[in-house]
Amino acid sequence: METSTEGAAGDRGSDVAPVSGPVADGFPAGADGTVATVEAGALTAADAAVTGADGPARAAIPPASLSPSRASDFMQCPLLYRFRVIDRLPEKPSAAATKGTLVHAVLERLFDAPAAERTAPRAKSLVPGQWERLRESRPEVVELFADDPEGVRLATWLGEAEQLVERWFGLEDPTRLEPAERELFVEAELDSGLRLRGIIDRVDVAPTGEVRIVDYKTGKAPRPEYAEGALFQMKFYALVVWRLKNVVPRRLQLVYLGSGDVLTYDPVLADLERVERKLHALWEAIRLATETGEWRPRPTKLCGWCDHQAHCPEFGGTPPPYPLPVRVAESGGGRQGRMGPD
Repeated sequence: METSTEGAAGDRGSDVAPVSGPVADGFPAGADGTVATVEAGALTAADAAVTGADGPARAAIPPASLSPSRASDFMQCPLLYRFRVIDRLPEKPSAAATKGTLVHAVLERLFDAPAAERTAPRAKSLVPGQWERLRESRPEVVELFADDPEGVRLATWLGEAEQLVERWFGLEDPTRLEPAERELFVEAELDSGLRLRGIIDRVDVAPTGEVRIVDYKTGKAPRPEYAEGALFQMKFYALVVWRLKNVVPRRLQLVYLGSGDVLTYDPVLADLERVERKLHALWEAIRLATETGEWRPRPTKLCGWCDHQAHCPEFGGTPPPYPLPVRVAESGGGRQGRMGPD
């Protein structure tokens, strides 16, 4: 699961195909009507979870890997990338993002039940327990409802999560699915040395061996002009799977619970090669910014939701002192630097 990349540049947004109705169905089903499984961990690159920029603060180190979220951050605003990855500035939890985390947890846990028991009422019944688990693992989310002593807002919020979960049953039929993987951490190192990593919501494998990558979104489907940006994350994952298993996923599927839409895309090798070239160019830009300390803000309409306005020059703020070393060139013709160890 990664944050939205809506609006990121891409290659073939016009080729995204919207789908209506339940879709277990883009994949061949077995004789029992289910999608076949593969061995647990078949696509696993590592057993650890991503250590993201949102974790506990620690000494600054140069970036050593790239995830879809952080790639999107840099494309949106290089200074935002710096604040999150290098400075590791704290960010307040948001109700929308926390709701997304909760819904993802419910949909993951539902597949623990036998196929016949994967019903909407059962899924909705998982919401309170998963909320409690989330509060225990991330105590900071409790502050979202600190000004709600009677629990009215919380009850409404939990009801909205239940509605999103229920809507999923009109888009996919979990009784016909046996995911090969859920919340799968993947990591691959390209020939250049660039490490790509992320967490895939769900991986389905058909009896024929074809792979489908599925991602749940609790927001609404993007407008057509932004569809390719939304697919960037999925192509990123497809690239990692290809590099790990030498298999091009048959289908990429985005399930938008907020609007009840499903977007699908069937990638080809040329798509993944283009994404790889794009990521190499992006990583070179990140490397240069890391060496020079030059992280320029890129103002957009999204700035109004940024947690870091107090540190952003666009809002009259001053970034923290740059925590990595930079080296001034002897010629004085510009600033250069040196990347530290990974």
